[in-house]
Amino acid sequence: MSAHIVIVEDEPELAALVADYVRAAGYSAAVFHDGGAALDAIPHENADLLVLDLMLPGVDGLTICKTVRATSNVPIVMVTARVEEVDRLLGLDAGADDYLCKPFSPRELVARIRAILRRAQASSASAPPIQVDTAARRIRVHGQQLDLTPTEFTILAAMAAHPGQVFSRARLLDLANGDSLDVTDRAIDSHIKNLRRKLSAAAPGVEAIHSIYGLGYRFDL
Repeated sequence: MSAHIVIVEDEPELAALVADYVRAAGYSAAVFHDGGAALDAIPHENADLLVLDLMLPGVDGLTICKTVRATSNVPIVMVTARVEEVDRLLGLDAGADDYLCKPFSPRELVARIRAILRRAQASSASAPPIQVDTAARRIRVHGQQLDLTPTEFTILAAMAAHPGQVFSRARLLDLANGDSLDVTDRAIDSHIKNLRRKLSAAAPGVEAIHSIYGLGYRFDL
């Protein structure tokens, strides 16, 4: 399946031109001209790379970049009309993977997109599918941060630390009660159901938590 590129550019002609080149290179493309609309849509676009103009109506590109980077490792190329902005952006460590100054060649942009996607693909191939940050209490699956409750984090972090090991309901209940004193045995099923749903969204088609009849649950990813 081809990579999906989201282009956020308020100049319609330039946005259309970039989209044409991106599609000609074999990728799919979605175009947004307003920063606010783009920020709302990006979480649902499943983008493989973002091309972000710095100066946008509604919400500027720098804000979009920082907001996206807080929850996602999707590659980002920032575009600016002012050369001096590149130094400022680099100093701010906005989280973008590359910067391009206007006017630019659409062919050069596509070449950079190809290079970044190749690096991202190589990186994802070598990175573990699940990454647990216990200090920040964050879990990422294939680079996508999961929105977890404290109890869900505790359960998933413990299971992810011991893939292939069966966790009994009693063990999961002990883990859950570490975060809350009123977790019931029945609530474990609810937590597992929610975790399966969230894991499935980050890793479609993969069953990460398996039910082991009469014993409990096992995590494999």
